[in-house]
Amino acid sequence: MPSATCYPLIDVGVLELNRNPDNYFAEIEQAAFSPSNIVPGIGFSPDKVLQARIFAYADAHRYRLGTHYEVLPVNAPKCPVHHYHKDGAMRFFETRHGNTDAYYEPNSFGGPQQDGSRSEPPLKIVGDADRYNHRMGNDDYTQAGNLFRLFDDAQKQRLFSNIAQAMQGVPQDIIDKQLVHFDKADPAYGNGIRKALEVDCHKAAA
Repeated sequence: MPSATCYPLIDVGVLELNRNPDNYFAEIEQAAFSPSNIVPGIGFSPDKVLQARIFAYADAHRYRLGTHYEVLPVNAPKCPVHHYHKDGAMRFFETRHGNTDAYYEPNSFGGPQQDGSRSEPPLKIVGDADRYNHRMGNDDYTQAGNLFRLFDDAQKQRLFSNIAQAMQGVPQDIIDKQLVHFDKADPAYGNGIRKALEVDCHKAAA
């Protein structure tokens, strides 16, 4: 471990222990601490034990206490925290943060967007250790297109029909976005679904 002389300590606050618990189970047994709970501006060292505990502690708490352990009184923050946790076991809190169904990005419902200002600061090793964008260089379409091209005509028609039926009731702008993905896999894939959507639309109108 580096000594304090290499990395001077920085005071961040005072931890005051001023009473014994009134209810041992509620205040001690249900307490859930995790090194993954940090404030912006603090980063993680590459220590292997710490890296394992960053995710393992929270998983252990979910198993030990339940899905929403972080909103139990002993663990809940004193100031409001915005999140997109919604359903599941122990869903005993109110959600006042908009549409909790749109917890992914990008979305078309005014949901969250990634905030680069809250990224973990880079760590100086030899160069800068920073987050790696795992999406760079990904090929998400060749394999899907190859599978599509293996289908015979009957299989393709069933595929088009099934997808078109599943899209019934979906807003048109989202359908258009999804069709772009099918086009990238194979233009015939996207066009086949468009035709199936037109057939379903005519049936619904009739």
